[in-house]
Amino acid sequence: MRLTLLSFLFAATAQAAPPPAPPADTLLSQTLEQVSPTRLQARIERLAAFGTRHTTSSQSHPTRGIGAAWRWIEAELRACAAGTPLQVETRRHTEPPGRRIAAPTEIVNVLATLPGRAGSQRVLLMLGHYDSRNGDVMDAEGEAPGANDDASGTVAVMEAACLAAQAAKTRPLDATIVFAAVAGEEQGLLGAAQLAREFDAGAGVEGVITNDIVGSPRGALGEHAPHSLRLFADGLDPLLRLLLRGANAETHPRLKAQQELAAAGGAEDLPTAQFGRHLQRAVEAYVPGFQVNLIQRRDRTLRGGDHLPFLERGLAAVRFSEPFENYAHQHQNIRVENGQRFGDLPEFVDPAYVARVTQANLAGLLSLAWAPGPPAEVRVDARELSNDTRLQWAPVAGASGYRVLWRRSEAAQWQQALDLGPQAREALLKGVSRDDWVFAVQALGTRGQAGLAAYAPPKGN
Repeated sequence: MRLTLLSFLFAATAQAAPPPAPPADTLLSQTLEQVSPTRLQARIERLAAFGTRHTTSSQSHPTRGIGAAWRWIEAELRACAAGTPLQVETRRHTEPPGRRIAAPTEIVNVLATLPGRAGSQRVLLMLGHYDSRNGDVMDAEGEAPGANDDASGTVAVMEAACLAAQAAKTRPLDATIVFAAVAGEEQGLLGAAQLAREFDAGAGVEGVITNDIVGSPRGALGEHAPHSLRLFADGLDPLLRLLLRGANAETHPRLKAQQELAAAGGAEDLPTAQFGRHLQRAVEAYVPGFQVNLIQRRDRTLRGGDHLPFLERGLAAVRFSEPFENYAHQHQNIRVENGQRFGDLPEFVDPAYVARVTQANLAGLLSLAWAPGPPAEVRVDARELSNDTRLQWAPVAGASGYRVLWRRSEAAQWQQALDLGPQAREALLKGVSRDDWVFAVQALGTRGQAGLAAYAPPKGN
């Protein structure tokens, strides 16, 4: 049997070619077409109309403050969940006084969960934070409409949840998707940190996307990039920060595993990097003309967002953000100075752009949730000296085949691919030196959709 399999692999290596584009998917395309700029704009205006959504603003006022905001978000999600598998809930905890909170404060996260198939442990998360602030981070009473930061990300989460729920009625998901509107970002990523703690114990979180400041393609100096989106994806920097702070990799299996991957040549291929590559390819395949700029940094310079608490636990997490940030419309009191209008107001948000960002999220998440999970025990067999490369991996439940990937170390995306059948557990790449290339394996679904790639470290025993 081994000779037969290897003979097949020898012949198959001649068929290596650049990785194919993600397959056409009518249901996914139809779902993306239903994203409504009008609905997104209406919801942004509604969130801004709460006056302020400061984390420590009123929880009880019927029309103003963060309490009114989260109750409205919950009601909107429950309305669209009717007749679908979508499950809506609120999760609450109390934060003690701290640097940006003067008194104990209840933090409410609103979650809409779309379950995957029974028995699947795979989880994907999409986040946006619904709290807001003005020029004074402690001002809980002043106007803080937060239209772009981050009503834009919140309404993208809401729209994606509602449309994904309809799609899942037609084609159930393999992986669970959690759509979360979180609070406390402006006070120190409080809601996201709590959510990260809750999901940390699970082994199946494959990817987290936070959408923060995704409302406008225009810059302060007239720049305009309506078909461009930044994607910050870096798992190495948070890993190094944890280790430098004294985190004990020996007692944290996820950190230890990633440290070993990095040490084995996989510094550019940790789970966050693989998730970022998937998102870039999926978005550019399913959202025509929309370009994702993959940036190998955890976030903007010396700044952060709600994906960081997940990254700090060794989970794959990335940030979508608009191509430019206009700081006159971010963390500002509403005013006019020298003829310029300041403030984070709905008039400075482009609903058509938010719609494309929403489509980007749906394309990345649904294409992955309908694909198999990444293979385990992927390795380059380096027990013998050779100018060929042999890869091995463990089977993946539900996989209809496997794709071996390789690229030069300096390349951002995979450059070569070889597809194999469902029984393949290894591949021999003749004339492809393990010294010159980086390798990975991904599982393929029945419609040809590819799951996340798993880096193949060299193993000598």
